[in-house]
Amino acid sequence: MKLQHYLILFSFLLLLNSCHVGRFFYWNFADTGDLEKFESVPIQKGETPFLFKEIQDTQNFTTPEINDFENVLEKSGTTAFLVIKDDQILYEKYFDEYTKATDHPSFSVSKSFVSALIGIAIQEGHITSLEDPIRKYLPELDHSFDPVTLADVINMQSGIKFSEGYFNPFGEVAKFYYGTNLKKYVNKLKVNETPGVRWKYKSGNTQLLSLALESATQRPLHEYFQEKIWQPLGMEYDASWSIDSKKHQTTKAFCCLNARTRDYAKFARLYLKEGNWNGAQIIPKDWVEKTTSFTDKRSNYRYSHHWWRNITKEDYKKSTEDTTKLQLEEAKAPYVDYQARGILGQFMYINPEKEIVIIRLGDKFGSVNWATLFREIATLN
Repeated sequence: MKLQHYLILFSFLLLLNSCHVGRFFYWNFADTGDLEKFESVPIQKGETPFLFKEIQDTQNFTTPEINDFENVLEKSGTTAFLVIKDDQILYEKYFDEYTKATDHPSFSVSKSFVSALIGIAIQEGHITSLEDPIRKYLPELDHSFDPVTLADVINMQSGIKFSEGYFNPFGEVAKFYYGTNLKKYVNKLKVNETPGVRWKYKSGNTQLLSLALESATQRPLHEYFQEKIWQPLGMEYDASWSIDSKKHQTTKAFCCLNARTRDYAKFARLYLKEGNWNGAQIIPKDWVEKTTSFTDKRSNYRYSHHWWRNITKEDYKKSTEDTTKLQLEEAKAPYVDYQARGILGQFMYINPEKEIVIIRLGDKFGSVNWATLFREIATLN
């Protein structure tokens, strides 16, 4: 190899290691292999695992009225599909060399875990109230954050200037995802809209929330998470949470918890049980009710405290407004079905009325209307 070729290779590797743009073009769009690309911190399971009841008879599961249910799942890019009712596994299937022992990246499903930790921190007195200004916990933020409260941040109404476009290598979400110094990018954020007025989904809000949580608890996010949620729920496996770099070790709270399918289902079960885990109140009951009631008109009842309402095609038809500006009647707070979801079709679906949770993980969304499918499965079973 000629000297200039070595120089080109060296320059490329230098770019890859030092610049988020280089990593963006090298790794391209987010995929299910990203948990292997980024540095991470371990999250250790507890000593006594909680086990769901294994499948006894697959005939107990009623499939939706679509031709070849499993083929539909596979063609849509599904890697794992798990249905649990009354702690009994009704259906469990893995595709494309994935198994129940495979770690799956959560992408934005992780936002709902952060939400739970905020509720716990409030109960423990680390955070006084969601009405606290965020600069109370992060005084290093720009002064444009002065009027922004934690409530604004957790409901995606902070008004921060933040591009959520994953295809833009120069946008904020690319910097957050591929960058190696998250706090540097966070401290450059500014507010350019009046907070508490307009809902706009921006992952930067979750990162702000997690840093405020770390400041309030004086604990790294992953350690607080391990103690308050992962170990008390009797997870079967260790997990990990991706960080920006070994040097800075800031948890990518907005995207990057990595875990196994059945363990995701245990967190869904925790919400199904109103935050109670076999007699122990892990998350305050009133926090679960507050965060899954979807009564905030500013977000058109579709989003609440890092959770999504499970909106189906039928819900759109019932709307009295233009379907592009969904305005449903106020939900029957708090017991309606809802979900956490990630960019490649990761879903954690919860239906309290039917006592069902569904975990769908994948490498793409596919053409399936998942909200409708989840509700149909819950209705049939």
